Amino acid sequence: MRDVVLFGHADSGHACKVAFALSLADVPHIRRHVDIWAPAASRPADFLAASPFFEVPLLLVDGVALVQSASILHEIATRTGRLGGDDADKLIRIREVLFWEANRIGMCLPQLIEARRLGADRFPPGAVEWLRSRFDVDRARFDRLIGDQPFLLGDDPTIADCAVFGYVQWVGKAGVEPSARMDAWLGRMRALPGYRAPQDWFAG
Repeated sequence: MRDVVLFGHADSGHACKVAFALSLADVPHIRRHVDIWAPAASRPADFLAASPFFEVPLLLVDGVALVQSASILHEIATRTGRLGGDDADKLIRIREVLFWEANRIGMCLPQLIEARRLGADRFPPGAVEWLRSRFDVDRARFDRLIGDQPFLLGDDPTIADCAVFGYVQWVGKAGVEPSARMDAWLGRMRALPGYRAPQDWFAG
């Protein structure tokens, strides 16, 4: 992968998971900050031209736009042969985790964070409780998935770990508690040489 530019924001777990994967895969790249809290029209013109929904993350590879974090992670792994991309059988399991994360943890945790930012009364009655109950199920499934392994699919991190880490890193901001296994895994993820805090990925 050459001439790689990642557009993102420190508050976007989806952008952070891509930045983490690029770092772990040793892909040289440029990171550019996009203010996701500002009106879309105020965002950089080259970003608006390349991003169909004006959302982060956007990854430009040799001028070709890649969007949607799970798809981008899969491209990083398969193009580099890193983070599980060198094993066809493991890629099957990885895709399963990517789809699970997008539908479960990657849905409920950002909404719980937003509910705390805006105030739970801005959400329909019962919505926050429903989101918390979803996370309770997801946390138990995470524990079954990781078992006694250091990472989700074995001894080494893959893009599946990057995907789940994107928002699980902020369980405290979401007002929920990690399980013991999840907490230990978060510590191992943060101890990886490629880890950076979100504000260091995308300085405003």
